[in-house]
Amino acid sequence: MEEVVSSTLIDIFKWWAVDRKDTAAIVTAKDQITYSELNCWAEAIADWLIAEGLQRGERVTILATNSMEWIVLSQAVMLSGGILAPVNPRFTVSEVAYMVGERYQSKFIFHDAARAELANATQAKVEGCTVFDISVIDQFRNGASANSAPRPEIGLDDEVVIIPTSGSTGHPKGVVYSHRTLSSYVSETAIAEPYSIDKAKVLLFGPLCTSAGYVVTTQYLAYGGTIFVEEAFEPLRAIQMIQEHGITVMMGAPIFFERMAASESFAAADLASLRYCLVGGARVSNQLLDTWLEKGVTLRQLYGQTEAGGQATVNSRSAALSDPEKCGRGSAFTRIAIVDDKGEFCGPNTPGEIVIKGAGIMTRYWNDPEATAKTLVNGWLHTGDLGMVDENGLLTMLDRLKDIIISGGINISAAELERVISEIDGVNEVAVIAAKDDGFGETPLAIIYGRDDLTIETVIQHCNTHLSAFKVPRYVVLEGEALPRLATGKIAKPALRVKYANAHVELSKVR
Repeated sequence: MEEVVSSTLIDIFKWWAVDRKDTAAIVTAKDQITYSELNCWAEAIADWLIAEGLQRGERVTILATNSMEWIVLSQAVMLSGGILAPVNPRFTVSEVAYMVGERYQSKFIFHDAARAELANATQAKVEGCTVFDISVIDQFRNGASANSAPRPEIGLDDEVVIIPTSGSTGHPKGVVYSHRTLSSYVSETAIAEPYSIDKAKVLLFGPLCTSAGYVVTTQYLAYGGTIFVEEAFEPLRAIQMIQEHGITVMMGAPIFFERMAASESFAAADLASLRYCLVGGARVSNQLLDTWLEKGVTLRQLYGQTEAGGQATVNSRSAALSDPEKCGRGSAFTRIAIVDDKGEFCGPNTPGEIVIKGAGIMTRYWNDPEATAKTLVNGWLHTGDLGMVDENGLLTMLDRLKDIIISGGINISAAELERVISEIDGVNEVAVIAAKDDGFGETPLAIIYGRDDLTIETVIQHCNTHLSAFKVPRYVVLEGEALPRLATGKIAKPALRVKYANAHVELSKVR
């Protein structure tokens, strides 16, 4: 697409380091730093990384929960010319080793204290990888440079980060963003939402290893805002933070807003400071929209995915009231369209696959040209999601064509669970679908047909060994007959979803 920006993220952050040098950039429960301090600290770490042998384009993995150090280190990797390659800290050794070794070939892994054993076990499986405790960067907080070698000259097409995404193939893919991608993404929202981003105070609880964490943080630091970083979401604390700090921006899956609305402090809470609240990842009920509207807060439905920067389109303020179930019509640089199974563009109110062309589209999947070619076609990102646009261009997201379960705002690949469970001796067929869950919105339900001696305990034990805890099914059904099939020969998941629509009521959790 045509060039819309000429500055890298580094240029933008350096601007704020001077123009808002005393403004708080990052605030945590125990600490905070200004834009000037952030820049000095990140530059010193970047020099140290170069002295440690990091070459331009080499990958650096962070294996840690949300923290100030996480964000500062990510900035340092950018300055050094490295590529950030974070991994979910809840992953198992086999999952981390696959991402760090087979996918990224990371040179360094930085871990927090809780992940020391995990990082060391991963290092033993990945040749040539060096492990550091993330606290090692604290020694550079005073800005003391550790290296006199010049930093590389960074351009718009240099790659910044690889964000892992759960796809329908069973293994996570790495979504690559460049400076051009992210700077254009930042610029687009600045044009479309100038009021919303002005001196923003962002409450961030999305994991920094995801687009909901890293991209949002990068975006609002590029606006000179203040990021209030939470290690995890807790509804009472979120309400407290909004009131104490005048939070202006918050976003997340519907389950987070539902849990806040259900908390005892919600009714009396003053939430008037919130001026930009985005909800995505699942449909938002009219009841939830009305509950927040009564507090003077308009929840605006978004649609996006990691491949599109996380937020491809957001419903406008007016449409959020008139058509609250819709997701907007794109933006200044972003176009939304619907195509049929032949790739032809559809007219208004005709269901088909959602495709996106715009500023925040990934450059590629890391080391996966085949998947890239299938997803990026003639400049359009094929999302694998079903939707339609009305005569005004407003998008309605109808269903996920890709087999993803969204649990507590985190994507879980049904195909990955099916691959792991199918490895168990005695499993003949397996289908994993989403079951409703009061705490997480959705949770995995595994439906298995196999030998008579197969037990649920065997299934859970195997999953606990090979999957992160949040992926392990909370419901398991052992069927006595083969699973239903479609005419194509695929397991008929639509029929299984109907059969187990009330699984959360009718079945007992197995863990």
